[in-house]
Amino acid sequence: MILIGICASSAAAQDKRGQVTNLPLPRFVSMKAAEGNVRRGPSLTHRIDWVFKRRGMPLQVTAEFGNWRKVQDRDGAGGWVHYALLSGVRTVLIESEMLPVYTNPDPNSPVSAQFEAGVVARLGSCTIDWCRISAGGYKGWTLKSNLWGVEPGEVRE
Repeated sequence: MILIGICASSAAAQDKRGQVTNLPLPRFVSMKAAEGNVRRGPSLTHRIDWVFKRRGMPLQVTAEFGNWRKVQDRDGAGGWVHYALLSGVRTVLIESEMLPVYTNPDPNSPVSAQFEAGVVARLGSCTIDWCRISAGGYKGWTLKSNLWGVEPGEVRE
């Protein structure tokens, strides 16, 4: 009986949906604006703790309240941001220094580019282990484990 309850609550946690959008939580989005205030709570009356200043930066939405989304960045820093500052366009943050990007999802294929750590790249399709990314006019495939902004088991068409 207890085991069934644990499995059911675990499945419910994986299927959590936002009460406003009915989209999955957590989920990844990106900064639409070049600058966005991050507040302590979901309203204009709450104090601004800091400002995100990077258009396209990937963020993870962890909660929703009205027109506000609770987000966090790669380092876990975050707060409440107005939804108008966010985009559904998926981006990722390169986490490895001089990351090779291949022409095909195969480490034996030719390298088409190398991206520095900290580069924000647009996310394309993903298999279980590989994702197609693009930045600065360069595109190709890299191992998903080198990226922040995509779930380990996520597959994208």
